[in-house]
Amino acid sequence: MPGNRYRYGAWRGGPDPLAPPYDVRAAVDAVGAEVLAGGSLREALRDLLRRGPQGGRGLDELAARARRLRREALRRGELDGAVTRARALLDQALAAERDELGRRDDEAARFAETVLDNLPRSTARAVAELAGYDWASDDARRSYQQIVEGLRRDVLEQRFAGLRDALREQDPAARQRTAEMLRDLNDLLARHARAEDTTDAFAEFMRRHGEFFPEKPGSVDELVDTLARRAAAGERLLRSLSPQQRDELSRLMAHSLGDLAPELAALTDNLRALRPDLRWGRGAQVRGRDGLGYGDAAAALEEIGELDDLLDQLGQEHPGATLDDVDVEAVSRQLGRDAADDVRRLQELERELRRQGWVSRDAEGLTLSPKALRRLGATALRAVFAELAGRPRGQHDLRSAGAAGELTGASRPWEYGDEQPLDVVRTIGNAVRRAGPATPVRLAVEDFEVVETERRASAAVALCVDLSYSMIADGRWGPMKQTALALSHLVATRFPQDALQIIGFGRRALPLSQTELAAVGPELIQGTNLQHALRLAGRHLRRHAGAEPVVLVVTDGEPTAHLEADGEAVFCWPPLPETVRATVHEVDQLTRAGATLNVFMLGEDPGLRRFVDAVARRSGGRVFTPDADELGRYVVADYLHARRGRRAR
Repeated sequence: MPGNRYRYGAWRGGPDPLAPPYDVRAAVDAVGAEVLAGGSLREALRDLLRRGPQGGRGLDELAARARRLRREALRRGELDGAVTRARALLDQALAAERDELGRRDDEAARFAETVLDNLPRSTARAVAELAGYDWASDDARRSYQQIVEGLRRDVLEQRFAGLRDALREQDPAARQRTAEMLRDLNDLLARHARAEDTTDAFAEFMRRHGEFFPEKPGSVDELVDTLARRAAAGERLLRSLSPQQRDELSRLMAHSLGDLAPELAALTDNLRALRPDLRWGRGAQVRGRDGLGYGDAAAALEEIGELDDLLDQLGQEHPGATLDDVDVEAVSRQLGRDAADDVRRLQELERELRRQGWVSRDAEGLTLSPKALRRLGATALRAVFAELAGRPRGQHDLRSAGAAGELTGASRPWEYGDEQPLDVVRTIGNAVRRAGPATPVRLAVEDFEVVETERRASAAVALCVDLSYSMIADGRWGPMKQTALALSHLVATRFPQDALQIIGFGRRALPLSQTELAAVGPELIQGTNLQHALRLAGRHLRRHAGAEPVVLVVTDGEPTAHLEADGEAVFCWPPLPETVRATVHEVDQLTRAGATLNVFMLGEDPGLRRFVDAVARRSGGRVFTPDADELGRYVVADYLHARRGRRAR
């Protein structure tokens, strides 16, 4: 309409309705970057939700706010305020009564003074004994009634918010309606506990007693949840007091509630049976300057209990934890609407990750799906290829290469770059025929011949990676994991005819799938059992007998563990002779099977250097000494070089 004016400003009504949805791929990449840096897969997923993606608030910030509110609630006041208030009102009533009796000269006044002088020291017992006392002072009577009526009102208002107005009216009919409501409520909960259909009974109960429940619960479960939290707070209040204070308050409550006390106790028992998961028996040390009345004290403990539950939910520590476990309404009540919006966004992100197939859930929680692992492997491979393209390959500490294929029985002249074994008989024969029978026989370049092998179309590759704690302590864990994931992705996408088996070894060795590799953490138990890893590598090669056998070993320490005949792993440092012999035996087994055995040695451990040099001479394999950040480049480049060599033949 003409004349209308519009003002524009920042959106303040909750989440921005125009904000783009979370980029789940960016979230997966963030997790992948942490994993490739050496982090735990599950910890990386948990950290994503703790930090919150794209600058949003995560679980850690929400939990910190909940802890701050809990500390404030714990400083709200003294929980024994109900007993202290009752004692003060009783002293006030007794003082006013004695003043009035002192102005009278009759025997009845002297007898009444005797009654007052002989009251128990306990506040609760004194209040009970004065129940039938005929007060001479109107002020004293009003003070006494404040003890009884005030505590009854506080207890019932704490349990049932809708009773506030009815109790203030001091109407006997309102008290009768309360008693009827409690009886009907206990009957409804008992039927619900027996798993009866209470749909109609609940509707009838709310029709008759809905005035007592301004929360307007929509089902018996919602009704139970509301009442149980308040009842548990009342129980925690009693548990938080000293035994003497607890006894005083319990007696005062029983006296104040009168005929309502049995029904209220039965209600507490029913709610405890229906919601045993609440913190019924756990007290709290609330401290402050002022004493809190029963209602305020119970409200403080209800708030503390709900914050404790929220901290458990936000911590996501229990097995199978999911963000759907977080009570968004409780977050809104305690932390505010903006915090509830943050939780909803995190829940949406988790659901979207599952819906798009990036994560899956097992008994221990979230884990990356095969789809996400393929993306992670591709990321690792891109990083390796970037290294290959951007940096020189450097120098390998190269030993003679062993046979890499099936012998054909033929030989051919040696050419520069050949890695096949020399045909010693034909080489010497060529020299003798060229120079005659003179001795000594002198070899010329043209005399050398190599054994001709038939290259296979596929390879069986066993990548043995060291999982000992030294790998992470020295910053080699991330490069090792990135290398294995990159090679796995390369084989799966470009050379699917090859059979790759990743084998991790600490005190024992075990085959690892891509998912297990991404999630694996370092072993805190000492031991580097290369013997067991090579044994598993041999089994893998035998399962693929028609493929070219290649074994790659990534390690930063000499073998310090081996398997005994009974399968027990034995560890010792310095290495036992038995460990060395057992490991060399597996090297010999692989060599006889025609496997290429290449070792990528991380670090400068002298014992490891001596060992791998001996292995290289024994097996005809090669030793590489890359820096940790060059490991992926070395392993992948060597693998690709070997494949190019096979095709060239």
